[in-house]
Amino acid sequence: MIVEDIRADLFSNQDIKYRDFQSKLTPTIAEKSAIGVRTPVLRKLAKGYCKRGDVAEFLDALPHQYFDENQIHAFIISEIKDYDECIARLEQFLPYIDNWATCDQMSPKSFKKNRDKLVSKIEEWIRSDDTYTVRFAIVTLMSQFLDDDFDKKYLELVASVKSDEYYINMAIAWYFATALAKQYADAISYIENDALDVWTHNKTIQKSVESFRVTDEHKEYLKSLKRKQS
Repeated sequence: MIVEDIRADLFSNQDIKYRDFQSKLTPTIAEKSAIGVRTPVLRKLAKGYCKRGDVAEFLDALPHQYFDENQIHAFIISEIKDYDECIARLEQFLPYIDNWATCDQMSPKSFKKNRDKLVSKIEEWIRSDDTYTVRFAIVTLMSQFLDDDFDKKYLELVASVKSDEYYINMAIAWYFATALAKQYADAISYIENDALDVWTHNKTIQKSVESFRVTDEHKEYLKSLKRKQS
């Protein structure tokens, strides 16, 4: 059975030192749930499982016991070519995501040719009560809609998210830092007008200053806009 086969493959590729390192990077996952398989190996394994006729059995076997199984799941979804099937599998999986890595590394290939349909799903996900569903919406807006398909309304959509969740606010800061690198003229007003909470505002500036994609002139101006935490 594919579930047992996948678990056996994961343990046969286990790297204990990497497991311990990964566990520190993903503090929200359950204790001892990381097996310790490096990402390139996980991606390669996932591509092989996609070709199996019983892959749906694994995708339906939720929740998974191990972090690495969630990673495999995310990479399989990313390979699904049919957009509607991809969305169905994605929405089945999103409530079970419990860490930033699985959330952020899931980048479905079918999104690129279906951005017109994708916007309405993002607008739906970003209003979710689930931390990683909201984060996935923000990260997807960042990866898919800050270049040719950019629209100023997406900046407002992300700025409208108000949360106490660290992993949501980090995603907002990451989004706006990237927007400042790619769409500075439109994004800067959100910093100038204090549209974000103080922590997210300052984290955005920090990430922008650390970015090689932001000009030195813009970095100096952004540093002048830092706010004091009350």
